[in-house]
Amino acid sequence: MTREPPTAGPGGLGPLGRRLFAAFAVVALASVALLTAAALVGAGRGLGSAHQADRQHTATRVAAAAADAYRAAGGWSTADLSTTRSIAAGAGAALTVRDAEGGMMSGGSGEGTGPGAEDDHGMTGSGHGQHGQGSGPTASAGVVVDGRTVGSVHLVFPAGSGSAGLDVAWGWVAAAAAGALVLALAVSWFVTRRLTAPVVRVAASARALAAGDRTARARVDAPGELGDLAAAFDAMADDVSHAEQARHRLAADVAHELRTPLASLQAGLEELRDGYADPSARRLASLHDQALRLGRIVDDLGELADAESARLALRPAEVDLTALAVAAVAEREAELRTAGLTVRTVPGPAPLPVRADADRLHQALGNLLSNTARHCRPGDTVTVTTSATPAEAVVEVADTGPGIPTDELPHVFDRLWRGARARSGGGSGIGLAVVKELVTAHGGTVAASSGPEGGTRMTLRLPRAAPPSSSPLRQGAVAEPRVASRANTPRGI
Repeated sequence: MTREPPTAGPGGLGPLGRRLFAAFAVVALASVALLTAAALVGAGRGLGSAHQADRQHTATRVAAAAADAYRAAGGWSTADLSTTRSIAAGAGAALTVRDAEGGMMSGGSGEGTGPGAEDDHGMTGSGHGQHGQGSGPTASAGVVVDGRTVGSVHLVFPAGSGSAGLDVAWGWVAAAAAGALVLALAVSWFVTRRLTAPVVRVAASARALAAGDRTARARVDAPGELGDLAAAFDAMADDVSHAEQARHRLAADVAHELRTPLASLQAGLEELRDGYADPSARRLASLHDQALRLGRIVDDLGELADAESARLALRPAEVDLTALAVAAVAEREAELRTAGLTVRTVPGPAPLPVRADADRLHQALGNLLSNTARHCRPGDTVTVTTSATPAEAVVEVADTGPGIPTDELPHVFDRLWRGARARSGGGSGIGLAVVKELVTAHGGTVAASSGPEGGTRMTLRLPRAAPPSSSPLRQGAVAEPRVASRANTPRGI
């Protein structure tokens, strides 16, 4: 049962998470502070512009009222400026009216009547709001009568004019900034947890796996690269578990394979030593067969170790795959004939150039043929075919033997895997694993297939190497199928 690794401690953040959250928090604070400052400045300037436009509009109305009074009186001396002062007072502004020459004027009603009347500050004016002159924002407008400028009006507004609206805007901006900061910190916390949780689980699983818990898995469902990391770790952990199981199986299989011949050798030798049996030729041959079986097991294990390191030891050169396949069949002919098999070769294009280590490739093809000889029945036929595609060179070893069960096909190239027939026939489960290692080291692939009627097809594919124009390989036509050997002898050895 797969054990789930522990996650982070209280708060759900480890050292990496805390650093990441601190970075997010600093960025959030800086962003909110910058946006708040920009909003406050923008709001202040916007409200200031709006208030100034309102003040200018008031000045324009006051100037229009002054122009009406001037027009009605025919001049400034008798003009009634009460309406003008009312408009200014309604806006809370102090009013100053000047004639075309810049002299201070006053109307027929209100305080400070008469030209040159002075206000509390020693200035001549209309008498309303003089307490605020010079201490706040101002607005001016010309008094135009019949297209002629006859004077001007000057309004001085209180110093705090429009501050109430700005205070409200600043309050809303501050509240929005606080809310944005809280939201940013919350999102930062969530994102930090989301990003670091898979890493924490993978790290915990790695520690558990290193401590010997082969069931530890991350089991993380995360988006993007984090999910890929967790999936890759789980796949690696599965491979480690399978490799360990294979090692255990190897120990058991090797012990089993060695125990029987060793026991036979020991018993036979003890009988000869103690005089319970005569050293007859038959008895010695039996003991010799057991020694050969022990040697074969040791050789298979050595071949597997060599194949696993073949990528580092390859000596690639341009070789003719067709010639190599024919040579492999010829070398294994005696073994195939002893097994009672009929062998047919169907050579493809000659030459069929590939870049490979000829010795290693010959070893792979020989293992395929030996596997066929071991598991086919007397009277079966083996056909070795070479062919080519635009990118690949292909060798197929097909037989009419009993075939491989469907559920065993995915495992035939696994190290030390032995199907039901292989276990009963004494196979070591190493030969096809060696083939896969060697072919993979050459950048190729090998696959097995078997039909419901029996028969097995092993297909080996290698990248083609285009021969140079000066290649010494002789061009030839595709040969017709020919019978390499036919044997009616019973299966031996």
